[in-house]
Amino acid sequence: MNILVAPNAFKDALDATSAARAIGAGLEASRLDCRCELFPVGDGGDGTGELLVARLGGERRTAPSHDPLGRPIQACFGLVDGGATAVVEMAAASGLRLLTQAERDPLRATSFGAGELVSAAFEAGARRIVLCVGGSATVDGGVGLLQALGVRFLDASGLVLDDLPAGLSRLQAIDPSQALSQLGRAPITVLCDVENPILGDLGAAAVYGPQKGAGPEAVVILEAALARYCAVIRRQTARDVAKLPRGGAAGGVAAGLAGLASADLVRGIDYFLDATDFDEAVARSDLVITGEGRIDGQTLQGKAPMGVAMRARAGGVPVVALAGQVAADALGELEQAFDVVLPISADRMRLEEALRRTADDLARTAREIGDQIARGELAALSRRRSSG
Repeated sequence: MNILVAPNAFKDALDATSAARAIGAGLEASRLDCRCELFPVGDGGDGTGELLVARLGGERRTAPSHDPLGRPIQACFGLVDGGATAVVEMAAASGLRLLTQAERDPLRATSFGAGELVSAAFEAGARRIVLCVGGSATVDGGVGLLQALGVRFLDASGLVLDDLPAGLSRLQAIDPSQALSQLGRAPITVLCDVENPILGDLGAAAVYGPQKGAGPEAVVILEAALARYCAVIRRQTARDVAKLPRGGAAGGVAAGLAGLASADLVRGIDYFLDATDFDEAVARSDLVITGEGRIDGQTLQGKAPMGVAMRARAGGVPVVALAGQVAADALGELEQAFDVVLPISADRMRLEEALRRTADDLARTAREIGDQIARGELAALSRRRSSG
């Protein structure tokens, strides 16, 4: 049996490559006669850029940058297509992983460092940018990134705002006259792992602000700031980004780049699977195993496991989803998307323990799946497509 192992990262526990290795090791330790192809995937979230560059045979470059709070760091970006396309991961310079729990503050955190990486990519000769935006620490609408590219954000007196993103509530004009020549001309593709707009109850401030350290008062301030930002973008460009699907990705970076740099916002998993010829891997497989840290209703809205499942189903290949947690209230819908959905952890296990045991639990669950298929107990998975 040829098994394609294509998990996303298990958040706070394993990156996608480590998850794939754990699943592969479990299958190989089982009684099933199988051959595993490890194909870790990303949907625009943290780690997607590194996977893309590796899969496409690109090179990594290091450049000076700043973290979300303005501290100097060294960060990486990738070059593919012979250097014509740069793959930039926001999390490399503007990621939540760069801050301690106590440092998380989206009223202060900016995406400036990610913009420095985009600028470095242009300096390296890139003519196109692919921006992976998951895992950011920011809710700044991308103003930090755009500032790094030379865009100025002005108040009513024509002075540059210096307290962004909170100061966006005083935004009067956006001045791109000093921006890099590539901005608005070089194609920018934003890989999004969410469908949320930038504003509203499902927007960047309301949904992602608390995850990044914003309390109730900060959420109100950020929502007002982003609303003002969208209004000025609309007035100056005639582009209404307030309700743009996926515009809320990375704290509104996606909407800001769509409005001010004509960026194309795409579903990250679809872009990844197309760019890496995933369908060819499905065609040579008899079973696909995917997964991520939590599988729930949001998974069905275009997260990595759902994207993998859709490609597997299109190829007539059964698909198994593994997760640290499976939402009981979405189980019916999940079972329609996947042939088998399995949690890898015990229900009452403490989160810290579950995270620590993720690799072992993935390997154990994969071994059990292999043994069950070998014994014919999972008939839907054990039959080959040629006879199914």
